[in-house]
Amino acid sequence: MEIIGNKWTALILRDLAIGSSRFCTLEKTVGKINPRTLSQRLDDLEAHGIITKQTYAEVPPRTEYTLTPKGYDLIPVLEAMATWGDKHFNTNC
Repeated sequence: MEIIGNKWTALILRDLAIGSSRFCTLEKTVGKINPRTLSQRLDDLEAHGIITKQTYAEVPPRTEYTLTPKGYDLIPVLEAMATWGDKHFNTNC
């Protein structure tokens, strides 16, 4: 729970559930996240086996992040948490 409870992690997982993504794309879609924080969250998720990092030998190098099967297993949990929040808290505050 500690890993997905970190600020920004749920948004990163939400975006990766759609498909593989590059760092710069995640930086834009996640919101006002500091690049250093994004890098730390991605490193943590990779260390826990929730995402993989694939670097392609291109010029310039291209790196993509993808959910692992373990990561995809988290998506229904995050969706359930979002549904619960929508049901029990007023989102128009």
